[in-house]
Amino acid sequence: MSNDETIPMTELDEQKLAIRVIAMPADTNPSGDIFGGWLMSQVDLAGGVIAGQRSRGRAVTVAVNSFEFKQPVYVGDLVSFYGHVTKVGNTSITVTIEAYAQRRSSSEEGVKVTAAELTFVAVDERGRPRKVPKAI
Repeated sequence: MSNDETIPMTELDEQKLAIRVIAMPADTNPSGDIFGGWLMSQVDLAGGVIAGQRSRGRAVTVAVNSFEFKQPVYVGDLVSFYGHVTKVGNTSITVTIEAYAQRRSSSEEGVKVTAAELTFVAVDERGRPRKVPKAI
């Protein structure tokens, strides 16, 4: 992997793809790059997918433990969010998410644009914490 963390997208096949989205003009900041808040919301959605699957139900974000913007995202980039569970507590699930942007000029490589760790809590239908089921 080079210093800018470019990787062939085929190498990511072993990780769990949570979501994939195209960055659109409406998602830009005044400088014309994709707004960091948009990227943060996509990471939260991806983490929620992973946590919800692991908890077999609703899981809500309780903390963003770390978040690093590594490279900018541009309009037209296809951004893929991969994640995995790193820790399971009684009611909590910690998830790591990495996002890779496939630039319009190269569909074979992805540039790592974000790395984050979030903590979710499994909740019941009333929004109260519930136990995370044992892994199958």
